[in-house]
Amino acid sequence: KFMPLFCQNQVLVINFTFVTDQNLFMSFILSEQKQNVLILTLNRAEKFNSFNREMALQLISELNKAEKNENIRAIVITGEGKAFCAGQDLSEALDPNGPGIKKIVEEHYNPIILLIRNIEKPVIAVVNGVAAGAGANIALACDIVYAAKSANFIQAFSKIGLIPDSGGTYTLPRLVGLNLASALMITGDKLSAEDAKNFGIVYKVFEDAELLEKSLASAAQIATMPTKAIGLTKRLLNQSYSNNLSQQLDFEKVIQVESADSYDYKEGVKAFLEKRKPEFKGS
Repeated sequence: KFMPLFCQNQVLVINFTFVTDQNLFMSFILSEQKQNVLILTLNRAEKFNSFNREMALQLISELNKAEKNENIRAIVITGEGKAFCAGQDLSEALDPNGPGIKKIVEEHYNPIILLIRNIEKPVIAVVNGVAAGAGANIALACDIVYAAKSANFIQAFSKIGLIPDSGGTYTLPRLVGLNLASALMITGDKLSAEDAKNFGIVYKVFEDAELLEKSLASAAQIATMPTKAIGLTKRLLNQSYSNNLSQQLDFEKVIQVESADSYDYKEGVKAFLEKRKPEFKGS
């Protein structure tokens, strides 16, 4: 830009050159809404969708917006290109001018995991390729995991002298048991999509070419279901990790009363009695 400065009847023109950070104008998270399904695509394909600060903060922002948007009744997280997510961009982690490990864990991954677990809408991971490190544990935090046949999961932290973060030490033992979780985390061995399905990590495995189409079809169907009840179910499942049976039964009683007060419950019962397909609104 040019800005004229007037001084003693003379005009002095100063040429300002603005240097911009290209990253500020890049969308590291592609967001697309198809009817009531929000598709969030991790978009650093050249870096195997590894996270830098901008990408993490963009994902947090998109998840926060999705939580508040009543028109969104299911959320899909997938990756652009050949990978789902290779975890943290190590060049950023090692940058002396970067955010540093403490801030990366505290401000990037912890908020992402808590949002995925606490948003009372189904969050679906569509794992299209390698899911390593934090990328694997973000997938594990989702309510449903679909995977391409060629995908794999790697607890890669031990390979570089770190401990598993992003809730991995909490989620994985509860999915596969302590011994298997220990083995996967200590060795850093690659787990195929088929093995992950057999161990209870992945819900369904699809051929690579069919993954997105079939996963999105499932997400679209889930988005027509009673979202309020699904969200309350998710709340109960989260609480079950810390409750004993008696406490969980009491909590179920409270939440069942809340779900019975919803539009979808009334519509579901009415449709059942009228022998027709219910038309849920998600409320």
